Amino acid sequence: MHPTVELRAKQSLTLTPRLQQSVRLLQLSSMEFAQELRQALDTNPFLEFDDGQSAEETDTQDEAGLDAAAGEDPATSAEFGETASALANDAITDTASHDLAPDGQDVPAEVIADALADTDERDGAAAGDFPADPYAQRSTRHDGEDNDPTEWIHAKATLRDHLHEALRMCAMPDRDAIAAQLIIEALDDDGYLRQSLDELAKLVTLDPPMTEDDLHVALTLVQRLDAPGLAARSLSECLSLQLQALPSDTEGRDIALQIVNHHLDRMARRELAELQRQLGCPADQIRIACALVRKLDPRPGDAFGRDENNYIVPDVIVRSIKNRWVVQINPAVQPRTRIHRMYAEMFAQCGATSRSPLAQQLQEARWLIRNAQQRFTTIQRVAECIVAHQKAFFEYGEIALKPMVLRDVAEELGLHESTVSRATGNKYMATPRGIFEFKHFFPRELSTESGGTCSSAAVRALLKEMIDAEDVASPLSDVTLAKLLADQGVIVARRTVAKYRRLMKVPPAEMRRQLQAS
Repeated sequence: MHPTVELRAKQSLTLTPRLQQSVRLLQLSSMEFAQELRQALDTNPFLEFDDGQSAEETDTQDEAGLDAAAGEDPATSAEFGETASALANDAITDTASHDLAPDGQDVPAEVIADALADTDERDGAAAGDFPADPYAQRSTRHDGEDNDPTEWIHAKATLRDHLHEALRMCAMPDRDAIAAQLIIEALDDDGYLRQSLDELAKLVTLDPPMTEDDLHVALTLVQRLDAPGLAARSLSECLSLQLQALPSDTEGRDIALQIVNHHLDRMARRELAELQRQLGCPADQIRIACALVRKLDPRPGDAFGRDENNYIVPDVIVRSIKNRWVVQINPAVQPRTRIHRMYAEMFAQCGATSRSPLAQQLQEARWLIRNAQQRFTTIQRVAECIVAHQKAFFEYGEIALKPMVLRDVAEELGLHESTVSRATGNKYMATPRGIFEFKHFFPRELSTESGGTCSSAAVRALLKEMIDAEDVASPLSDVTLAKLLADQGVIVARRTVAKYRRLMKVPPAEMRRQLQAS
């Protein structure tokens, strides 16, 4: 066999760069999409924030500069009047026709003209408008200064704020105050001190150096500043501090102190007989002491304000208008951006080749605007299909949620199932019943005794109703719950009931009985 060279013709499907970007943008969450847009605005000179000015104001401010830069009559500026709604209409149909050519090929000359046509002056309320800041709208005072609405938001006082405020009320030497402040700053959000005093002593430079004994004195002071249990180094110490703060005549206090200091693990395992043997106390006193311990707060820092990480921003909003459920894209997640008209015109006049890096950036800017609009269009179509299928849920709640799969939406909208999966991943819907992930509306199907079907979400809703209505003295076991569901025509196994119960974070029947007894 000798090496030979031969030519073969074959066909293959590949994703163009623009289609790859479109797919990637679709699967991003609202937060990730906002970050992607900010990065593009920082790196692409042909993209700029749309400040929300009306078309008349923008034309009045920029007309002279644009005409001078372009060397054209003002009447020619009409070619830049293509609206964002027109972009939305042809965003899907001409996706492939304007893709960037591979390396080594010229970018078509009409790319520049199309990109310039995308630099429309919008009215500010069109469907294609993208706000500059996805999560805040800036207003202006009459004196011309920017007014940040977050300046008027009431901020919760955190645990450290409470302790620093209480520390200022105590008279002490500066050295002790520094040690106490160091302890406060080292506390976790739940109120525990998890760093050793030896490590903290090395963080501050004083003359003479701060010792572990100095910090131990400061720790004792901080533990007495506010709510008992703060600045504890273990769960046992936290509960002990709270018990010590109770009146000395509190029933079961002394036995409870012995339990939390030496036998906390036995109490957790409910070894009451062993506790009775170790402490030499009657069973009634052991139960009273255990009940007292259970009333204590194992995380005292949670009672104070904490920084809330509310990162879920709904992508769509569902409202009932005239007995119709209407789906609207959340304006807060629509970034407002546009192509910089002046830079685009200057580039068109400079005579640069269509293969230059600037031509590539201009094409990428145009892609981003079109793909962003296509992303929101797809999300809205999927959301409208979900609302149409699950209309009963919005009217009656979880018990009316119907089984549905991604294939149902894909077939109805004429999309691929993977596209629907990307459009529903990490997307959220704000409804009158709360904020739900799109995936919440795709419960799996369960069969019924009559031959019909119901959703797993409806079964969980039935289980919750049964557990809420049960006799607290005699909770329903998983076997009993399965039988009650069978009486209503829903056939599920006991292990399925147990799985749904765990998903609802409901303890087993025996534990519910013990919790009620305690």
